[in-house]
This record gives sequence, structure tokens and C-alpha cells, in this order.
Amino acid sequence: METDQPQTLSTLANESSAKSERFDEVEDQSPVEQVALTVSTRDDPTLPVYTFRMWTIGIVSCIALAYINQFFSYRIEPIGISSVAVQIAALPLGNLMAATLPTKKFRFPGTNWHMSLNPGPFNKKEHVLITIFANAGAGGAYAIGIVNIVKAFYKKRITFFAGLLITITTQCIGYGWAGIFRSFLVDPSHMWWPSNLVQVSLFDALHEKDQRPKGKLSRLQFFSIAILCSFVYYVFPGYFFPMLTSLSWVCWIWPRSVTAQQIGSGLKGLGLGAFGLDWATISAFLGSPLATPWFAIVNVMVGYSIVMYILTPLTYWGNVYQAKKFPLYSTHLFASDGTEYNFTRIIDSKFHLDVAAYNSYSKLYLSTFFVFTYGLGFASLAATISHVWLFNSKEIGLRSRKAYAEKKMDVHTRIMKENYKSVPQTWYIAVLAISIAASIIGCEVYKEQLQLPWWGVLFACCIAFCFTLPLGAIVATTNQVIALNVITELIFGYIYPGKPIANVCFKTYGTISILQAFSFLSDFKLGNYMKIPPRSMFLVQLIGTVIAAITNLSAAWWLLSKIPNICNVDLLPSGSPWTCPGDTVFFDASVIWGLVGPKRLFGSLGLYKAMNWFFLSGLLAPIVMWLISKAFPKQKWMRLVNMPLIIGSGAVPPASSVNYVTWFVAGFFFNFYIYRYRKGWWQRYTYILSAGLDSGLAFMGVLTYFALGLYGKQNFNWWGANLDNCPLASCPTAPGIVRDGCPVFT
Repeated sequence: METDQPQTLSTLANESSAKSERFDEVEDQSPVEQVALTVSTRDDPTLPVYTFRMWTIGIVSCIALAYINQFFSYRIEPIGISSVAVQIAALPLGNLMAATLPTKKFRFPGTNWHMSLNPGPFNKKEHVLITIFANAGAGGAYAIGIVNIVKAFYKKRITFFAGLLITITTQCIGYGWAGIFRSFLVDPSHMWWPSNLVQVSLFDALHEKDQRPKGKLSRLQFFSIAILCSFVYYVFPGYFFPMLTSLSWVCWIWPRSVTAQQIGSGLKGLGLGAFGLDWATISAFLGSPLATPWFAIVNVMVGYSIVMYILTPLTYWGNVYQAKKFPLYSTHLFASDGTEYNFTRIIDSKFHLDVAAYNSYSKLYLSTFFVFTYGLGFASLAATISHVWLFNSKEIGLRSRKAYAEKKMDVHTRIMKENYKSVPQTWYIAVLAISIAASIIGCEVYKEQLQLPWWGVLFACCIAFCFTLPLGAIVATTNQVIALNVITELIFGYIYPGKPIANVCFKTYGTISILQAFSFLSDFKLGNYMKIPPRSMFLVQLIGTVIAAITNLSAAWWLLSKIPNICNVDLLPSGSPWTCPGDTVFFDASVIWGLVGPKRLFGSLGLYKAMNWFFLSGLLAPIVMWLISKAFPKQKWMRLVNMPLIIGSGAVPPASSVNYVTWFVAGFFFNFYIYRYRKGWWQRYTYILSAGLDSGLAFMGVLTYFALGLYGKQNFNWWGANLDNCPLASCPTAPGIVRDGCPVFT
């Protein structure tokens, strides 16, 4: 379909000479070296984008990826299948359709639009839009967590339509924030969204003839080898030899020592000496280290090391907050006697907190690791505000709109603004207004199920509006997301205590709208890099988001009814992968912040009041770093110190030690050593390798499940079938605490 681009080369020839450079490489380039090495400034605006091939492959891939990712999100080591897998599969499908479909044009009745089922060779821009469809499916829907915890953990009722309403609206509200902040988070050159470079490299490898040096592999050949090796190898950690996920050799040497296993377990301990030989272990929670800048990797690992190797041992073996009554590393909730908290004893028939029952049963206890994780979450959000204002405000035009006049605008954004119609701001605002209105109506209609009042939706949106810009500046430059969930849980827990589902709904409206905005903004940047008409991007993103939300909920609904005891670790068969690590954390948060409430944990009635000081420390940390950098202006590396990343230290929990260690090692090798000493190799192959590893794992993960491990059944029962053989790592060490399978200390 032909709408917002010139239709023929003759039309283009009549345009001004200033636009004739669109087919050639523009001389100026991005000041970000990784972008300059990877992204071309060439553009051919005559390529068709609204094609039958694009719509067909795009919609099918969106549905397939949304279903598969939702399916695998319940596993103990979830396989996140990125849109790169679709990016690969779409090429032969597109070429096949180009070779077989008829070329006759069809006109839409009553319009000037016409469309051919086969307008010519399958082109790169069609391919990009198919991938944007796939991105919508790959991203998941955070609101599904509400459905999961209501049905699998609380064992309460929620209707399919109520789940669908919150899923679609929370996804679409992010569209509004993306539209409002696109000039700040997409247009400037330093907002470069690093993860997009993997896809850009792969598009170029698949569509352009590679002028490779003599005797070296082309990028397409290299990619083919990488995906084949990844595909063949993953059958071992994915099925035959799961221990490759976490090789915790310290536990093997001392199989009866609780302390040794607490130190050595890569999944439930400090992970000293543990390592993984599994790409899923490396990339499952933190993303591909090959697509993350080295300075961001260092910041994350510094923070993680402080938390895991200094703070956690000191607080645990110092018995801070009665730490030894509980496991060293745990996201579960506990009673005062060290047993897991029985929340059914404190909830009444109306799904609210029974205060008398709570007081007679036990206060809520957390492992010290979990306590300080929340404290650091407070600090990282406060640090984000001061860090962005001090270090990034000029780059995103906060202090002066003259930033764009000073060539802060990305060269790719400039090309897009010169050659294509932009999306009116009113389109984004309309989607935002409709989504908020539907959310308010839904929360009022399904008030018994969702518990969230209408004003809670508006309040959550206000918080999201305030934080999208500072948090977006972090993810756009580091590839690491600092989530808003902690602050939304805390605030609403004080305002509206005793209602767990209301709290997670508020968190979802406040958090997912930001995360969804980041997904849209990242796609905007990919569209700029690949020179995709903005209005085409808008339509594909919106349709893909709605389709993905429906598919996500349908897949979750089926699994929750099909797999017995899903998410209930105590009742699942030994070795079952359906442990729902993300949903377990989500459920724990609903109990902590919604049912019990922050006042009984971090407020005047709680055990962990001291954690509130983390807000102040987080706010001050970037200020101290900024003053030091001003005192030593010649030390340029100081500007790369990112206190929000250091304090937040990534995704702990649900990620574990082995995820961080292997992620860091891979990042060091490729984005420090190879980037510094073999830059030519890095430029040609690094992002292609990341795409190949992701894709091979994705394809074999799906094949392994459906061909060998349906419903999580294990056909092998041997030493290597256990994830890390550290069963004692989760044992308490306080005297007199009894736990199944654990020794009793005296």
C-alpha cells in the first residue's frame, strides 16, 4: 500500500537537490562510535512498506512470539525468545512469497489506495516492520502477573475480560508517554538504545552484499555458523545436562556443609567459583552482554559485587534482622519461627488483611538479602533523579532547548525529519486518553476483582509521567532498565493498605506504562536507524501491541488451567521447571506491599524502618560523584560512573549469582578485550554473534520442549540433571530452626 512515501523514482528526481543524497551515505555520522561503526545513513524512500507480505508474516510472528514467550516465562530459567528469531525466519518466508504471489494490483473501494500482493523483491523495510510486530510479541505483558498470582497463588477468581482489559490498557498507555518524550529520548544522538544495534547488524548482513576481506567469513556465513552451533549445543543444558546452567563445584567438594553450599551455589548462594556454560544463563535476566556497553557492564558488576560479596555476608553472618533463621538468598516470606509465611491465615473473606489474625500469627520477615534489595531499590530511584539532572540534562535538552541547535540531534533523526511525515502528537495523546478512560471504567466495573479505585489509575499515570524521562535516559544509554515498581508499591501501600490486588494493579499502571514506553521508544530509534516511515511504525506498533496482549493472556489462561500446581514449588514434582520465578517475586511483593503494607515492614510498625535512609543516600550519591568529577575534570572516566546502575545492580532478584558472573565474563571478553584490541573483528561480528546465539537458543528451546520435554517431564534421572546440586544452600543456620532436608543447628 502506498501512502506516506514517494511512489516512483521519477517523482524523486523532481524533488530538490538537497534530498538527492538519500540514496548515498551522508557525510556526517553519529558521535557514538558503536553507532557510527554499525548504522548506515543511506536511505531508499521508494521501497514499499505496506505489503501483504509484511502484514501476513508480521501478525503471525507477533502471535507466535507472544505465545511462546508467555509459555516459557513460567520456567525456572526462562527462555526469552527475542524478535531476532523472527528476523531470521522472515527472510526466507518473504523471499518465498515474493517468488510465488501474483503481481496484480488491487484497489481499495472508495479510496486512492492500491496494493499488490507482490510489489517486487522482499525488501529491508518490510523486514523491519515485521520485526517491529515481533517486538510487540516478544516484550510480554506485565499485567499477566496479576492474573497469575490471583489464580495460581491466591486461588481467587478473576474473569478473562477483566484480565484482558488491564493487559491491553496498561500496554497502550505507554504509547502516550513514548509520544510525549520522543524528542528527548529518541532525537538526540546520545540516546542511542544499544540493543538495537544487534538487529541493525543482522538486517545489513541479511540484505546487503558483504564486501568481506579475502580469506575471512562474510557476516552472513558467520551468523549461520553461530546459529547452528547455538542450536545444536542448547540441547545439552536445555535437556540432557541441565547442570551446565550452573556448575557450582564448591558444593560438590563439601556436599554436607551448609556454609560451603551457601558460599558456592550459583543459584541460591553467593556463587563463588560457580559458572554456567549456557547462553540462557548469560542472557536470561540481564540481556545480551554483547549488546551492552562495557561501562554499563562494569557499573552493574561493581554494584552487584558490593551487594553479594560484602553486604550480604556481613548482614547474614552478623545475624542482622535474625538473618540466620532464613536462607541466605531467598525471595520468599517467613514467619518468626523460620517457616514460610502462611498468608492464608491473615486474609479475610473479602480478600483484605485480617489485622487481628496478623497480630496473633506473626510479623512478616524477609531474608536480609531481600530486605537490602528493597533498600537499594529505594536508593536507585532517588539516584536516578539526581544523576540524570546532573549528568544528562544537557544531552536531552532539559536545561536548554538550544541543545538541538548545537547538533545534539541524531543524524538519522535529521534524515527522517527531512524525508518523511512525522506522527502528530495528537495521535499519541488520543491513544493515551482512550486507554486511561478505559482503565478507569474497567477498575470501577470490576472493583471486587481488581480492588483499584478510579483515582488510583490517575495517580499511577502521574507517577509514570514524572519518571519516564529520567529512567528512559538511563536505558537509552546503558541498555539496563531501572524499574519503578518499588516506589509505586511503597506509595500506594501507605495510601491504600490491606488490598494486595489493588497494589499490584497500581504498580502495573505505574510501572508497565513506562516499560512499554521504553519498548516503543526503542522501536522508534530502530525505525530511525533503518529509515522506516514514522506513520507506518505507529500503526504496526499499535496493532501489534493489541494482538500480543490478547495472545499473552490466552496463553497464560491455558497454562494456569492445564499444568497442575503450576508456580507452587512445594507441590510440583521434583525437577519440574514450572516454578514461576518472576511471578513468585510478583506475588511476594503483593503480600509485602499490598496485604501487609509498608507501614508494617518499613514504617512505624515494621522491623525494617532503617531502609528508608536509602532514599537519602541514593539521592546524595550522584551529587558526590558529580562534585568529584568537577574537582578532577581531566579524569574523563568519572563521567562513566553511573550511580543508579551501581546502586540498583541489575535484576537481583530473580536473577542469581551465576547469571551475573557469566554475563560479566562474556561482556569483558567481547566489549572490552575484543572491542579494544580487535576492533575490526568486533565491528563485523560481535552483534551478529549475539543474534546467532539468541536465535539458536530460541529455536532449540522450542524444539526441546515440544519434542522432548512436554509439560516439563524429565526423561533422565542422573547427577547432571540437577540444576546445581546444592540442596543445602537454602537451609537456615540459626539454632533450633527445623526445615525439611536441612540439619538442625544447636
